[in-house]
Amino acid sequence: VSFAVPSGNFGNIYAGCVARAMGLPVKHLILATNENDVLDEFFRTGRYRLRASAVATSSPSMDISKASNFERYVFDLVGRDGARVKALWQALETNGEFDLAALRERIAASGLVSGRSTHADRLATIQRVFQRYGVLGDPHTADGIKVGLAHREPGVPLICRETALPAKFAATIREALGRDPE
Repeated sequence: VSFAVPSGNFGNIYAGCVARAMGLPVKHLILATNENDVLDEFFRTGRYRLRASAVATSSPSMDISKASNFERYVFDLVGRDGARVKALWQALETNGEFDLAALRERIAASGLVSGRSTHADRLATIQRVFQRYGVLGDPHTADGIKVGLAHREPGVPLICRETALPAKFAATIREALGRDPE
């Protein structure tokens, strides 16, 4: 099974990494970001580069420029070397980035893949899911569904984590469907 997880601070998806490491049969953990794609950039390139500030989006819980739980993953990635993690985070504070592209094979072996969703993607996904299944999802979940489907593999069940209630995002639901959420 693969899981798609909308991610800003990396906590929920890191829990999946731990479960996978403990033996849960997870094919892929699919990290979905919004326009604040710091984590997606890392999983595509190995480069973790902060932005001056997060851009406000219609999936605001993912408007993160520096993921607070990401260092736990990096700790595992660098062989649980605390001194190396400390040096990487010092480089992050000093230079605003670090590069672990040399560890791309290890990153791929962790089962994490990523993608990015935009406001237009969110609206289209909310519309499509509602029209096809009668299910109303929030903007964050729409990001997860959009990116999850982009990485879906034939024969591998895909579970998309829901992360919020649509009622909290009435303006976006209204824009997508022309009506308020219940």
